[in-house]
Amino acid sequence: MSQTRPKHLALWQIRLPIPGIVSILHRASGALMFVAIPFILYALSGSLSSAEHFEAFRACIANPLVKLLLLVVLWGFLHHACAGIRFLALDIHKGLDLATARLTAKLVLIVSLALTVIIGGLTW
Repeated sequence: MSQTRPKHLALWQIRLPIPGIVSILHRASGALMFVAIPFILYALSGSLSSAEHFEAFRACIANPLVKLLLLVVLWGFLHHACAGIRFLALDIHKGLDLATARLTAKLVLIVSLALTVIIGGLTW
């Protein structure tokens, strides 16, 4: 019996299907939100404490780099919500066949990116 299995994993050569990518992005967006929540809460609580802190908060979020980071967090929230709805449907055994799973995974990516562009464009 010949052993043809690889001895190491070449991660750059693995092509995940689109539902697998959505699953990994769902976990990454959850981790991103978990890390971002303390910073956002600190900034918002500081902005409510005094007028000077509010002006400092406004000056901080006027920075284009901070706006970009907030857009990434917004995408993380929207992607996590859309993928979460998809996973809830999968939990009740809706959309388990391959074609539907691929379609809903693509829809999650499209809807989360579209909502990020719309909401980010309105608030930029």
